[in-house]
Amino acid sequence: MTHAQFILILDFGSQYTQLIARRVRELGVYSEIKPFSASVEEIKRMKPMGVILSGGPASVYAAEAPLPPRELFDLDIPILGICYGLQTMAFLLGGEVERAPRREYGRAELTVDEATELFAELPRRLTVWMSHGDHLTQPPPDFRIIAHTANAAIAAVRHERKKIFGIQFHPEVVHTPEGEKILGNFCFTACGCRGDWNAGAFIESTVQDIRSRIGGKRALCALSGGVDSTVAAVLVARAIGRRLSCVFVDTGMLREGEVEEVCRFYQKAEFDFHLLRAGASFLSALQGVIDPEQKRKIIGREFIRLFEQKSHELGDVEYLVQGTLYPDVIESVSTKGPSAVIKSHHNVGGLPDHMHLSLLEPLRELFKDEVRRVGRELQVPETILERHPFPGPGLAVRIVGEITPERLAVLRRADHIFIEELKQNRQYEKIWQAFVVLLPVQSVGVMGDERTYENVAALRAVTSLDGMTADWAEIPAPVLARISNRIINEVKGINRVVYDISSKPPSTIEWE
Repeated sequence: MTHAQFILILDFGSQYTQLIARRVRELGVYSEIKPFSASVEEIKRMKPMGVILSGGPASVYAAEAPLPPRELFDLDIPILGICYGLQTMAFLLGGEVERAPRREYGRAELTVDEATELFAELPRRLTVWMSHGDHLTQPPPDFRIIAHTANAAIAAVRHERKKIFGIQFHPEVVHTPEGEKILGNFCFTACGCRGDWNAGAFIESTVQDIRSRIGGKRALCALSGGVDSTVAAVLVARAIGRRLSCVFVDTGMLREGEVEEVCRFYQKAEFDFHLLRAGASFLSALQGVIDPEQKRKIIGREFIRLFEQKSHELGDVEYLVQGTLYPDVIESVSTKGPSAVIKSHHNVGGLPDHMHLSLLEPLRELFKDEVRRVGRELQVPETILERHPFPGPGLAVRIVGEITPERLAVLRRADHIFIEELKQNRQYEKIWQAFVVLLPVQSVGVMGDERTYENVAALRAVTSLDGMTADWAEIPAPVLARISNRIINEVKGINRVVYDISSKPPSTIEWE
């Protein structure tokens, strides 16, 4: 989709790159992440209102240091370099960057030497967040120093004539209290953005784009019962009505009561709805499979086979709609700079050549909380919008080891108890995602004076904004105790419950 106004972010591998995009979007300005190596020709075609160079872990003097094209700085586009982005800009334009005698991490007091548009209407002294080992010792020609700290004599610079800025600190993190205003000054004052990108504007432009692209043709949507695919379906249905056929696949790996719950809404929606029960085929394809990546790929292939079959049954279907989100893309395909692929998703990366359907992903540019805002604008029920994220492969990636009907039944019941207790104790809405993982580990227990040797279940609950980073949820101990007690007493096959207190990073949210 094209955007009349947007900020382009070039990724140099920073852990904060996605956070920059989020902060800009929160200002009402659309932002998009591209690799640091994007060509000048590509950037010209995109016509961004401004460009932000992210931070990154490299040193500009390293043999394979990521560097943008030098010609970028000759374009008549405002540019803001953050941390490594500042250093790479200075390096390419004739400044000097050296290893700092003392690395600077954490909070620092910034003194604003010149209140340029970047620091307009801000105090002369600001608390900022530093995270760097290299620093500037000499700004490039035609640049002047506009801020410093006790440890960094050059903490911010500005070009004499062009709207090119560089800052050594990170305005995107919450530890820089005035960071939002600094980014706002860049987007609004330096770049001239209006700040009118919101859920309503997204819906209007996306509906127009879908109508223009699909025309009078038909589309098929893969429904999962979750937030993403539901909002995608309702959005596409607004554009083409009942020319959208939606298929909800019962893979046999859904949660307890899920099929009945989601079908109640889907059967009333303004699209052509189909329920496809295919648990036997999925379980057959997964028999004996242990490797998590293989599980995901098998499930992906099975989904594609089923949807291709359904498209033939329906007739003239030419598009497949999926609820892919921006984090799915970032974590699945290493196209956003030097960041590594974390995991594969069954719904990311395109369709096989033999499948004669074009892929339509209307939410591909959005983060999860943005999808929820769009859903509310589309009047999707809160019972669906507030559901915790659920992976496309379902419970298959929450059973570590082989998937069997017996293990699915054990996990399904334990997971139901966990979620039920969270809701009853008013913890569910405080948590981004919660679920049970069934481990391929058995432990000794004692039940009714008898020795048992049964499964271990791990509870996982995290708090997050968009799933890109997450911390473990501090569920009150009495609630955890009740959950553990109920699972052990009510679920035959589990005699031990543990709680996962790992954050993301370094762990992922899901175990597989």
